[in-house]
Amino acid sequence: MNDKNGAVDGVIGSRNERVISVIGLGYIGLPTAVTFAAHGRSVVGVDISERAVNSVNQGKAHIEEQGLSELVSEVVASGRLRAVTSPVTADEFIIAVPTPVDHETHLPDIGYVIAAGRSIASVLRKGNLVVLESTSPVGTTRKLAELLAELRPDLRFPLDGETDPDVYLAYCPERIIPGQMLRELIENDRIIGGMSEECTKHAIALYDTFVKGQCVASDDRTAELCKLAENSYRDVNIAFANELSMICGDLGIDVWKLVELANRHPRVNILKPGPGVGGHCIAVDPWFIVSSDPERAKIIKTARQVNDSKPGYVLDLVAAAVNKVNKLNGRPPQIVCLGLAYKPDVDDFRESPALAIAQSLTATYPGNVQCMDPFSHALETSGEDVDGLRVIESESALANADIVVALVAHAGFRQIPYPEGRSVIDACGLWS
Repeated sequence: MNDKNGAVDGVIGSRNERVISVIGLGYIGLPTAVTFAAHGRSVVGVDISERAVNSVNQGKAHIEEQGLSELVSEVVASGRLRAVTSPVTADEFIIAVPTPVDHETHLPDIGYVIAAGRSIASVLRKGNLVVLESTSPVGTTRKLAELLAELRPDLRFPLDGETDPDVYLAYCPERIIPGQMLRELIENDRIIGGMSEECTKHAIALYDTFVKGQCVASDDRTAELCKLAENSYRDVNIAFANELSMICGDLGIDVWKLVELANRHPRVNILKPGPGVGGHCIAVDPWFIVSSDPERAKIIKTARQVNDSKPGYVLDLVAAAVNKVNKLNGRPPQIVCLGLAYKPDVDDFRESPALAIAQSLTATYPGNVQCMDPFSHALETSGEDVDGLRVIESESALANADIVVALVAHAGFRQIPYPEGRSVIDACGLWS
C-alpha cells in the first residue's frame, strides 16, 4: 500500500481494490489518472477519443509533459491503469472534461460536463463518489447532481438538504500548469468542496491518496468560485502589464526597462507583458464570473478585453513594419514568427495568442510568413486550425527575414542573437 510520501509497494491491497474512473484523458485527466495509479490505486481512464485510449493502453502519453510518458508506461505495465471509450462501474468517478467559452458571446459551455454525467449515470451505484474537476461556473456541481438524480431516480443524491445520500458529489479544481503537472498535482493544496460535509469527507479521503499539500474543506459553490477567482486575479495582473506595454509603445518608452525599474519598489511586482493571454484557464475562466454577475464584474471583464486586444496591437505593429520595409525595399517583406504555443516550453496551443497572430499574418501576407516552434510536432493533433501555416524547424529562415516577430520566449529561442538590421517586434521580451 502507498504512503503519504508516495512510496508504492505495487501490491493491490484491500483499499486499492477500489476503482477510480477518470472521465476525460486530456491535459488534466491523464496526469491525474496516472498519479493515482502511481500511488497504488486501480484506475480506469475514459475518453471518447480512440487515439487517446489506444495510446494509453500502449503505455504512451498522447500529450507532452515532462516525465508523463515514463509514468504512463510504468502504471500501464503494472496493470494499475487501463483506458476505455465508455464508462464502466467504479467506486469513485473524477470528471475532467473541457469547459470552453463561446468566442463571440463569451458564455460558458458546460456541455461536456453534462455529457460526462449522462455517460456515467447508468453505471452509478450506492456508495459512489463523483468529483467534478473541470473548471466550471458557480452552480455546475449542483446541475450535475440534478441531472444524475433525474437519470437515476433509484438513487439518492445530496440535494435539498440530503445528508445521507447514496452517491456523494464534490467539486475539486486542479491547480497545475503544463511543464510542472506531476509535481504540482502532489505538492499543491487542494480546495475540496462537497455538496455536504459527508461529501467533502469522502472526497478528501480520495485525494489524500497522494496529495502532500493540504486538502482544505469547503462547499461546492465556494470551491467553484475559488478556481475562477484565482485565474481572474492572474488575468487582471497580466492585463495591467499588457496595457502598460501598449502605453509605453505609444510613448516611445522601453516597457521592459520600465518594468525592471518599477519592480525595484519593495511592494511592486509588475508581470512581464506578452502578446496576449492563452491557455485553458486564464484566457477562459474570468468569463465564467462575468457571465454569473455581469453588472458587478467590471474589472474582470475589462481585464479580459485588454488581454484579448493585445494580439491586435501586435498585428498593428507588424503592419507598420511591413509598410516601412515595403517603402525601403520595394517588395513584400519576409516575416518570421518565433513561437506558436500559448506559453514558453509547452506543446499546448489552446487559446494561444501567438498562434492567432501567426494565423492572421499568414492570411494577410500569404506566402511571406514562416513560423518556428520547437513543439510544432504537436500541432497536427492539437485540434487547432493550422491550414496554410508554414512551420519550419531550421533557424535558417531568420537569415532571409525582413521582419522578426518574437511571440513566445521558448528556451530554445533564447540563444538566438538579436536580429540586427531587421525590423523586430518583441512581444514577449525574448531579447529584453
